[in-house]
Amino acid sequence: MANQVNYSKELDKIVEKDREQGRIPSLLLQVCCAPCSSYCLEYLREDFRVTVLYYNPNISERAEFEKRKAEEKRLIAEYNRQVEEQDFDGMNSTGRARKIDILECAYDGEVYEKAVRGLEDCPEGGDRCSVCFALRLGKTAELAAAGSYDCFATTLTISPLKDAARLNRIGAEMGKKYGVMWLPSDFKKKNGYKRSIELSHRFGLYRQNYCGCRFSRGEKV
Repeated sequence: MANQVNYSKELDKIVEKDREQGRIPSLLLQVCCAPCSSYCLEYLREDFRVTVLYYNPNISERAEFEKRKAEEKRLIAEYNRQVEEQDFDGMNSTGRARKIDILECAYDGEVYEKAVRGLEDCPEGGDRCSVCFALRLGKTAELAAAGSYDCFATTLTISPLKDAARLNRIGAEMGKKYGVMWLPSDFKKKNGYKRSIELSHRFGLYRQNYCGCRFSRGEKV
């Protein structure tokens, strides 16, 4: 049995090397929602120039899409206020923290429905999810390459319900396809998921109880 890759340690190695070289890479970060991004942004803003990409065509209803996007923008505004005022009380942040930008995408549920056509009966966490990951990470890689970002990543690895190895494999494939560096991660490690819950309570973030697609929503009804 092959040794499992510790993607959290791989990310730490990259961060340490960049710090030694005095580099501050630009990062396009695909974000699924504010709660999941809360810890990821707290961590990444210390060592990257982060631009959030809110690209989630899997979300089944426009109202839900807009609600999650509004919460993401509210969280970013609060994080940027902290940087402006150097107010990091209760945060795992230092004066190294940088302001965060956002790149918004219009709602387009049809592109997701087209991508997963024929996979409607797949169990949650199966092949349909792999197609969804590839759709979102492929778009992120494409935009990262077009925008000359140094690297791209996703907050999806923070979820205990998401397979970090699969996400990192797909991300690396998309990075190779579009010629941009994939930033490995497993944000649930080092109590990342626990921290995201703490930050969600701190900022009163809306926490949905399903991934976003109509299939995951159906399982919760």
